[in-house]
Amino acid sequence: MKKWLSLLTALVLCAACCCGCAAQGGDAFTVVTSFYPMYVLTLNVTAGIDGVEVVNMADQNVGCLHDYQLQTRDMVTLEDASAMVINGGGMEQFMEKVFSLREDLPVIEASVGIEMLCSGHEHEHEDEHHEHEVMNAHVWLNPQLAIAQVNNIAQGLAAADPVNAQAYLDNAAAYTQRLTALDDEIRALLAPFEGREIITFHEAFAYFAQAYGLKVAGYIEHESGQEPGTREIAQTCDLVKEKGIGALFVEPQYPVRTAETIARETGASVYTLDPVVSGDGAADGYERAMRANAETFAEALGK
Repeated sequence: MKKWLSLLTALVLCAACCCGCAAQGGDAFTVVTSFYPMYVLTLNVTAGIDGVEVVNMADQNVGCLHDYQLQTRDMVTLEDASAMVINGGGMEQFMEKVFSLREDLPVIEASVGIEMLCSGHEHEHEDEHHEHEVMNAHVWLNPQLAIAQVNNIAQGLAAADPVNAQAYLDNAAAYTQRLTALDDEIRALLAPFEGREIITFHEAFAYFAQAYGLKVAGYIEHESGQEPGTREIAQTCDLVKEKGIGALFVEPQYPVRTAETIARETGASVYTLDPVVSGDGAADGYERAMRANAETFAEALGK
């Protein structure tokens, strides 16, 4: 009898312990971010706040989210989410499925209120099978617009989690100071090259160029998601020669063979930029990547 009582007591204590652990885990405020740049910005907004966890949903190693499909692991992640941060502007085309899974989930659109550039590319809508104009949603590549995104994230989290509202706003203010210093540093570095024309892989760096007085003369990839054909490559070669452009900028998530072909035909050099869609997940990851991009531009344009 004593043996059974001891066993029963152990089971009760074990159950109580497990319930306590579950309750403690359930109290966590989990913020799910759509992809890497939103993760880094949100990480800084939530820094040091007890009980707040940031989870990045899409493990991005292939570029932006235009063609991303929700994975089973994403759906599991979304089940436990307290709020979700997205870039917006059409970047996350899978959001309708998210809404169907979690109608109650607060979704914070980081780019709300930011005036976007037109994409310049046409995308075929999966369901309606017609082409329509989309916006260029790569706004985070302008540090001043990234600051606007940080403030939108902080305001959204403050509304979704009022207990920590002031902490989110304080963190956003501190991060804004760092991003403002970064912007000043890049502006000073690239000031000698204002007005210079560049050719980038695709439209991602249009906001960076706009911020620092560079002019995008053309793109290596003429149609979004499609490698250019012979005619498009020839047109780009002609443009490079006509404008006297000495540098072509590519991105590590995409093939470089087209840029290398153009470089051989024109004598231009190829440089790699980081669109900040992947990284090591450190809080200063955005700053390091953007500083490196500025240094790459300065090196390429200074020759």
